[in-house]
Amino acid sequence: MEALSSLVEARIAAKKQRWIDFYQSSGAPSSVFIINYLPDACPRPFPRPDAIQERIEWAWEKYQRQLERLNWLDDDSVPFLDVYTGTEVFAESFGCSVFYPENDMPFAQPLVHSAEGAEQLAIPEPDVPAIRLLFDIADELRRRAGGQGIVRLVDMQSPMDVAALIWDKATFYPAMLENGAAVKALASKVKFFQIRFLEAWFARYGREFISHYPDYYMPSGLTFSEDEVGAVSGKIFNDFFLPELVDLSIHFGNLGMHCCAHARHQWANFKKIPNLVLINLIQPPEVIEKAWSYFADTAAQFHGYQGEGPAWTWPEQHPPEARMVYEANANSKEEAQEIAQRLREAINLRQRK
Repeated sequence: MEALSSLVEARIAAKKQRWIDFYQSSGAPSSVFIINYLPDACPRPFPRPDAIQERIEWAWEKYQRQLERLNWLDDDSVPFLDVYTGTEVFAESFGCSVFYPENDMPFAQPLVHSAEGAEQLAIPEPDVPAIRLLFDIADELRRRAGGQGIVRLVDMQSPMDVAALIWDKATFYPAMLENGAAVKALASKVKFFQIRFLEAWFARYGREFISHYPDYYMPSGLTFSEDEVGAVSGKIFNDFFLPELVDLSIHFGNLGMHCCAHARHQWANFKKIPNLVLINLIQPPEVIEKAWSYFADTAAQFHGYQGEGPAWTWPEQHPPEARMVYEANANSKEEAQEIAQRLREAINLRQRK
């Protein structure tokens, strides 16, 4: 692939800078937005190990369409090389078998059923097949992009969430109360392995990336999913989950968190996570509406529900101090352009008030 033109590079750089400014609590803009419309996009192959070439071709085609879209759509999405996975990758690295449904995402099957089994589990070598495959995909996409292109981070579950995939949940949760040391030790092994993987990943592809979910730009740091917290108390969160998040923040800096669990009882604890710059919650509208004000003083917000009515009416529905990421769907080029123009105007108007 030829080097990107200076105009394309300038447009991408401007988008990145808007995100960087957005993450500053006292900076501008107060909101950014992404329009979901990519003409003639092909269905995404499931992340199976026998579909590597299909995954590469799909990601490369997507990247080409994202670059072309820069010419006619002014939203804040940043083109990226999509090295996508399911939740199975790190559990598989520790030896879990993976089930591949015919028409759904793969998932890891538990390997450990007791504290003794967890204690015997060794930390994998960094070049296990599940990880090597991801580097192969990313390397090929970067080669095609002439060594350029932001790479999407693979699916990152928190260390404790990965431990809950490795260890059968029927015995995992009781072990938190009966043998917490074994649970923490397993999560610590996962954390060590993830840090080693991430350092190699960032060394090869750069510290900037697109989040594993949803698709937002991060100039550095780490994004992760925290979905087991809905099933535990606040005390368990503070004892088991929070310390490892503190460690990851110390190591990588800014954090972005996805949570689709029913975890309203953990919101006060989420505020304890250091350097949390963005939070993504997937919950019913009546829950998300409470989050807008609750997290306004904590982090930028990019939730599954963003308001009623057309996208350009959303900014007025949110507290003025809340920093929001908006994501709108369009069915045509013209509709995408209209949403982008009117939403940008609404954001600017809200910011001037």
